[in-house]
Amino acid sequence: MPYIAPEVVTEAKRMDLLTYLRTYEPGQLVRVSGNTYCTREHDSLKISNGKWMWWSRGIGGRTALDYLIKVKELSFIEAVETIMGNCAVTAPVYETESRSYENQPLLLPQKSPTSNVVTQYLFGRGIDYEIINECLDKELIIESLPYHNVVFIGYDDKKEAKYAAYRATNNSRIMGDCTGSKKQYSFRLTNENSTEVHLFECAIDLLSFATLARIEGEDWRKLNLVSLSGVYSPKQEMEKSKVPVTLQKLLEKNPQISRIVLHFDNDIAGRKAAKTLEILLKDRYEVVDEPPQRGKDFNDFLCIQLGILKQNERSFER
Repeated sequence: MPYIAPEVVTEAKRMDLLTYLRTYEPGQLVRVSGNTYCTREHDSLKISNGKWMWWSRGIGGRTALDYLIKVKELSFIEAVETIMGNCAVTAPVYETESRSYENQPLLLPQKSPTSNVVTQYLFGRGIDYEIINECLDKELIIESLPYHNVVFIGYDDKKEAKYAAYRATNNSRIMGDCTGSKKQYSFRLTNENSTEVHLFECAIDLLSFATLARIEGEDWRKLNLVSLSGVYSPKQEMEKSKVPVTLQKLLEKNPQISRIVLHFDNDIAGRKAAKTLEILLKDRYEVVDEPPQRGKDFNDFLCIQLGILKQNERSFER
């Protein structure tokens, strides 16, 4: 088996895909927008901010070496030799591109022409059809290709998508934020006239709360519901913690808000997060801790109320 010196491998791994294509295969590079590119051969392979993602295959990476192995199907040695052979002929020019959080463009997956899988998934978790359909109509929720995940989208004031979180619809634990997501624009159903905001750890719990409100005869459209896009993790010394960027930006933009209702999970992390925000915000706002009455989270509580047995049952009595 051919031997490649470790320092050669290290140098090969240094090259990002954008630099490789720009220098050695410029005919393959197609600008999509800003500093986002795709390849002429694969329009679902997006390149941005030092990363690449082949959405139609669900694979991605950072380096040109990853690309040559995963996409071009070269062996590791062939991929290293290809990169270093090209470098021997023409030295690559590495551009210094902005990597700041604010400058990363959002990379959304390809949208499915139908939303049947997502609708069935959300309805199976107890979410009301009216709420599902309104979110689909406004593209707050889309169904992605090729895996038919549910994608929750957040927008800025110009109605441009700035945040997206995906979750598998096959009851697996596959979930995460799309590349370039900015949490200050997290998924939300807002009423800007409201003086009260309800906070949740995730979009599913937010939609569950809206469904419970509808069941109780309340107009869910008049509520101000915001997801923090994940579990808030305060510091060990709570008083030294920072307010989550989602909430901070929301309060700066909406000075009329005077009451904050926390609907975090019934677990150690959720209880600690709620206690921390009570400490940090109590001098300026009325902060109310209202976890679900039963179950771990509000989707558990909704499913219990509707008599739905979730496939991965994890509820407990409070």
